[in-house]
Amino acid sequence: MSTAQGCGASRMATSGDDGGGGDLWGAIAIPVLILAAGASSRMRGRDKLLEPIDGVPLLLRQVRAALQVSAKVIVALPPEPHPRHALLDDCQVMRLPVADAAKGMSFSLRAGIRAVPAGSTHVLVVLADLPELTSADMAAVMDARLHSPDALAWRATGANGRAGHPILFAQSLFEAFNQLRGDQGAQPVLTAIAEDVHFVSLPDLHAVTDLDTPEDWADWRNATGR
Repeated sequence: MSTAQGCGASRMATSGDDGGGGDLWGAIAIPVLILAAGASSRMRGRDKLLEPIDGVPLLLRQVRAALQVSAKVIVALPPEPHPRHALLDDCQVMRLPVADAAKGMSFSLRAGIRAVPAGSTHVLVVLADLPELTSADMAAVMDARLHSPDALAWRATGANGRAGHPILFAQSLFEAFNQLRGDQGAQPVLTAIAEDVHFVSLPDLHAVTDLDTPEDWADWRNATGR
């Protein structure tokens, strides 16, 4: 199956977007952190982030979607050499190698939050392995802060109510990421502010469909025709 390369998508507007651009970080207030440093250990030699969806490798698809809602995109990656890096050669993103990524997601989160530009009021954290996630989904979570401004985190759910990703975090939580350890992700941060998390329902199972094994991928392709 042939795959399309490059980041040629135009950017969509989100609430609060001033339409600016320019240097790598542009002029939009909210950066996007894509976590793409995991090892795909359950794929038995395949890399799930290189799996094609509609002819586009999953990681590249996620990066294109992120660039439609923000000019500030950070991608946490395994150290080079790794084929994921080459996918992003034409993309205006910050590639962030995470030396200890294999030790757990907390290493990628800590490194990613440290890389968020100074003065950022929020960051949208996106898992790279959600094949149904769209730029409209990312924009919906980002825009939720305007409708529920007193929250500290805004978390996507599936239409079934199950909590998933992406998650928008307020700047006041950034320091808490330094305490993360192991492979539990940002859950300790969310648990500590449970009453201040606003949930954002996304269509269908966009927020919760992740495919970790070859069998998961085969079942999903059979069900969706993609």
